Amino acid sequence: MTKNGNSIKHVYELIANITDPEHPLTLQQLGVVHPDLIELHTDVTNGLDRLTVKVRPTVPHCSVASLIGLCIHLTLSRYLDIDRVKLSVRMAEGSHNQEEDVNAQLADKERVSAALENKALLERLETMMILCGTKS
Repeated sequence: MTKNGNSIKHVYELIANITDPEHPLTLQQLGVVHPDLIELHTDVTNGLDRLTVKVRPTVPHCSVASLIGLCIHLTLSRYLDIDRVKLSVRMAEGSHNQEEDVNAQLADKERVSAALENKALLERLETMMILCGTKS
């Protein structure tokens, strides 16, 4: 656990039960997220927690990889003290055919912010969270 109160176990518990948008299963059940794919440490220079969540899609051509990444980002943003966390959600190395493109989308703060302002997209993300019981 970091001095900001975050732990890999807590982060994993927040995202494990997000429902996959294409299957009636959770990301945990599908092996899309796993505690071993979560990195967390405190940056000694600024005291912020650096949290990286790597996603392993079920297939290398997964068409909803960005959607899953956005849902993880939204969930963690709602449940963690985001002012004390530098959050990065990305595809696990070698897990997706368009890994660089998906990672670029998820790393672009403006694109993520714009996506979360899209009402239809936000409703879809909320549905993924409601079905797993993590909606705030």
